[in-house]
Amino acid sequence: MALREVIYNDIKYNISYVIHNNSFKHSIIFLHGWGSNKEIMMNCFQDYLKDFKLLFLDLPGFGNSDITISLKTSDYAKIIELFLNSLEIKKQIIFGHSFGGKVATLLNPDILVLLSSAGIINKKSLKTRVKIKIYKTLKPIFGNSLYKLFATKDVDDLSKSMYETLKNVVNEDFAPIFSSFKKRALIYWGKDDKIVPINNAEQINTCIKNSVLRIYPGDHFFFLNNAEQICKDFREDQ
Repeated sequence: MALREVIYNDIKYNISYVIHNNSFKHSIIFLHGWGSNKEIMMNCFQDYLKDFKLLFLDLPGFGNSDITISLKTSDYAKIIELFLNSLEIKKQIIFGHSFGGKVATLLNPDILVLLSSAGIINKKSLKTRVKIKIYKTLKPIFGNSLYKLFATKDVDDLSKSMYETLKNVVNEDFAPIFSSFKKRALIYWGKDDKIVPINNAEQINTCIKNSVLRIYPGDHFFFLNNAEQICKDFREDQ
C-alpha cells in the first residue's frame, strides 16, 4: 500500500492505493462503492486481469484515504483526476461500483464499466418522505444536533463530514450525465439487487447509447461471486 498526497481547493488529501503489474501499458482503475474500500475490489479482480496495470484506490473518507470536509461527487472526481495525473496514469478503463460508478462516469474514461452503479433516482417510500419532512420542519429549531436522530443505522458511525457528504451525493440525479457519456460503457448488474434495482440498469443502458447490459446472479455485491465471468465478458464487450 502507498499514499499519494494531492491538493484540491487548498486542502490536502492523502489517497491510499495499490498498483499491480506496473510495467504494463494498458491500465484499469477500480473505484469502490460507498462504505467499502480498495481491498474488496482488489480481492475480486486482481487474479483475472493480469495482463493490465491495475490501480486500486480508496476514495477520500474510506479505507486509508482521509477527508476533512464534506464533498460532492464532482469533488471526488476532481480529486481522483489530480491523483491520476500525479501518477501519470491515463483514464483508459475504469470499473466503478455503486457510488464509485458515478465518480467513474464523471472521469470520462475511454471504457466505463459500471457495477450496479448509483445515479438513478428511485421514488422514496412514504415512511422516508415523512421522515424527511419532519427533519426539515424541526431543523431550524434544533439545528444539526438532529442529524444522528434521523440518520439510518447505516450512518450511525459516520463522522459529521462523511454524513454531510452522504447527504450531498445520495440524491444526485445522474441521468443527464449518463446521457452525455459518449464513449463505450459496459453495464453489469446483480439480478436481485435491492439497493439499486435492475430497472436502474435498464435506464442507464437507455441513457448511454454506446453501452451493453449484462445481468448476473446476486445482489448489490454480485461481483464477489462473479468476478471471473465478469472479466471474461469484459474482454468480449470492450
